[in-house]
Amino acid sequence: MTDTSLKSPFLREAQARGMIFQCTDFEALDELMLAGPVTAYIGFDPTADSLHVGNAMSIMMLRLLQKHGHNPIALIGGGTAKIGDPSFRDEARSLMTDETITHNLAGLRASLGQFLDFEDGACRLVNNADWLDRLSYISLLQDVGVQFSVSRMLSFESVKQRLDREQGLTFLEFNYSILQAFDFRELYRRHGAILQMGGSDQWGNIVSGIDLARRTDGARLFGLTTPLVTTSSGAKMGKSANGAVWVRKERRPVFDYWQFWRNTEDADVGRFLKMFTDLSVEECERLGALEGAEINEAKKILATEATAICHGREAAEEAAETARKVFEQGSVQAALPEVAVPASLFAEGVPAFRLFAEAGLAASGGEARRLIRGGGARLNDVVIKDENQTVTPADLTDSTLKLSSGKKKHILIRVG
Repeated sequence: MTDTSLKSPFLREAQARGMIFQCTDFEALDELMLAGPVTAYIGFDPTADSLHVGNAMSIMMLRLLQKHGHNPIALIGGGTAKIGDPSFRDEARSLMTDETITHNLAGLRASLGQFLDFEDGACRLVNNADWLDRLSYISLLQDVGVQFSVSRMLSFESVKQRLDREQGLTFLEFNYSILQAFDFRELYRRHGAILQMGGSDQWGNIVSGIDLARRTDGARLFGLTTPLVTTSSGAKMGKSANGAVWVRKERRPVFDYWQFWRNTEDADVGRFLKMFTDLSVEECERLGALEGAEINEAKKILATEATAICHGREAAEEAAETARKVFEQGSVQAALPEVAVPASLFAEGVPAFRLFAEAGLAASGGEARRLIRGGGARLNDVVIKDENQTVTPADLTDSTLKLSSGKKKHILIRVG
């Protein structure tokens, strides 16, 4: 429910959508956002060459900021990527080469460009390497290091958890919070940013930036975090049986992205509609309250609206139509993801388990065998009962056949 004591449209809608977890000073920030445009940012480190659904909440916060006339900044961590955020991680990230960072940054820009409009300057894209790469270590210690209490940094929950583990925390990683605090102050100085947003695991880093700017610049900055999103069954949002749900079509086909949202658990539909689509809160609540067979129609709307934000309306509707024809009419469509295999594989027939492994529907032959034994594998919409069933050219239709892994993934095998 919306907190009627909030006055600014951004905070009211963000709260109504369940997108707010913590705020350093709700009342003061509310007054500022009501008075005029506020500049706010969220950081994204290039740990891969694509963002994934786990980043979607942060991206939607930036979209909501822009919708309500504020000034969003997407900060990409070309500098902090050289350290890696240790927050709530079991072990240190592997250090990336400059070449990998450059490659990933290009993918990150492309990912953000799918959701946000940088063309008219309404949303800025900024790289923290622009200032972090130029820092002198001694100057940083004299300017910033003296402002940080080691005992207070050790009190952060994200740090305590790592220190309690066998691997511990490296000094390199320990500096991450200092550099993120430096980012906040730098964005305040360069662009007038007064609000940093991020996931709930970033609270300690955000507060460090607020304290630094207060001590060195006398600035009053704010922090706001979003909740950790999990499914009703307890799974972390953004993960699937096949790993991270990437937003770039080069990493995950549009149809598979649509299908991920279509497979949302019944209890999560209303909540995810509010968080991950642009539909009104009232419409999201109406759809989320549907029951029985009707909830499946709500899931299709969720899948289409979430995919439209990421890949465009035309691609989303094409994916929805493909799904309708495949699952409701049983037809095979060219829009399904394809995997090409050599004709020689079928020369003497290929065991079903091997074909599923070759097609990428199982990570190994053993996993494929378990999938088939559990009744989760289909060949041309027919359940495979024997893992050693031989697939031959007679099973092909126009040099293709369809493989299905439960309801999670469907692909065409094209033989050539």
